[in-house]
Amino acid sequence: MNKPLRRIAIFCGLLVLALLVRDNWLQYVKADSLKEDPDNRRVLIARYATPRGDIIVDGKAITGHAETTTGDFKYKRTYKDGAMWAPVTGFVSQAYGANQLESIEDGILTGNDDRLFFRNTLDMITGKAKEGGNVVTTLNAAAQKAAYDGLKKQGGKGAVAALDPTTGKILALASYPSYDPSTIAGGSESDEKAWKALDKKNNPDDPMLNRALREVYPPGSTFKVVTAAAALENNLYDGADSKTDSPLPWTMPGTTTQLKNEGNIPCKNATLRVALQYSCNTVFGKVGSDLGNDKMLAEAKKFGFDEEQFTPVRSSASVFSKDMAPSEVALSSIGQFNTAASPLQMAMVASAVANDGTLMKPYMVDELQAPNVDPISKTDPEKMSQPLSAENAQILQSMMETVVKDGTGKNAQIDGVTVGGKTGTAQHGENNSKNPYAWFLSYAKVGNSSPVAVAVVIEDDNAVRDDISGGGLAAPIAKSVMEAVIDSKK
Repeated sequence: MNKPLRRIAIFCGLLVLALLVRDNWLQYVKADSLKEDPDNRRVLIARYATPRGDIIVDGKAITGHAETTTGDFKYKRTYKDGAMWAPVTGFVSQAYGANQLESIEDGILTGNDDRLFFRNTLDMITGKAKEGGNVVTTLNAAAQKAAYDGLKKQGGKGAVAALDPTTGKILALASYPSYDPSTIAGGSESDEKAWKALDKKNNPDDPMLNRALREVYPPGSTFKVVTAAAALENNLYDGADSKTDSPLPWTMPGTTTQLKNEGNIPCKNATLRVALQYSCNTVFGKVGSDLGNDKMLAEAKKFGFDEEQFTPVRSSASVFSKDMAPSEVALSSIGQFNTAASPLQMAMVASAVANDGTLMKPYMVDELQAPNVDPISKTDPEKMSQPLSAENAQILQSMMETVVKDGTGKNAQIDGVTVGGKTGTAQHGENNSKNPYAWFLSYAKVGNSSPVAVAVVIEDDNAVRDDISGGGLAAPIAKSVMEAVIDSKK
């Protein structure tokens, strides 16, 4: 071969080698990033070419699919009672992506999860159309409806979280105001209009905010349950009916400021039971100050504070601070200063008390299923922590049950059922200028079992300020949720 031909042959060989290297680079190194590239139209077309699997509650699908009449996407997602279930499902949209369960379990729902590889291969050989799998939740439909209807009837803004204390299963997760994910599931002009209307910039009510998981509020007096637990666990007082060292008035250490109680209530040297029954700020503020920041923080962390929770949807971390002055610890111990909690967090507090001191990890996905409903994976209940001993938890149960029987939580009473609870009214706005938040956390016991623990928070700017209380606004909603769970188990 002459020299010019040899050079051309070598050059052509190098070009072929470069093409092979590039081809392998694209197929094996860049495959995943190209597949996930939002600008890859082919991937999106394939994603919506087949019906999506369903999210299941109580054996029934709360999602569905519909064929589109325009564009190159064949199917879009539909939702049943979408606004009620949005805090659980999230949304999936041809134009705006996905969030919450729709995003986290996308592989199962689209049928693209690696665990479905052999089934998909078999379907390809047999010519069967690809299908998505199902996500079976822990939710209780009756409890969810009671929670959402209660919030809607009350108006304003609010959220409910309910747990099974013995397993950690999430039974209800409601947020109001809410939105229907079906309205943004497609890519039409109407979907775009709906999306813009939901944007917080255009809608100050922020209906897409999952208030049950992603919003944290000052918990007010409901946090006194945590403070009472800390007092018992650290042997500051040895029981519910031992008198506390609580003068009245009480001046917060390092200040000249007296901590006030709401009204003329029997708080001087009150027992822990009486102090929780009447919600004595002076007693629990002094308890927190006497224990100190480190012990209060340690107890709060045992309940889950200062840590994000994954259900698997992420829940924002609740807050109890470190390095506070004694007066700040006192205020934090009654749920003020910068203490903040999500409704899920406060449901976890009630759940741990109800479950004899054991806190179970909260979760909302019970099972993942293949398209033929064969199980792919199952979630097993998992212990998260032990905030209280069984003995101290039972003492705190008796205190919370007094709150409902003879205290501020009477609106949560259920005939034939033992109910424990704690009300809270938390300051809101600079210098408490806005209507306060109304809280209620509770649990119900039927015989020796505790089937449900609930936390409710209400923010109602239009309510008459003097009418706002946890017992008045939030407790009736908690009662309806507890009744729904109890009735569903009969």
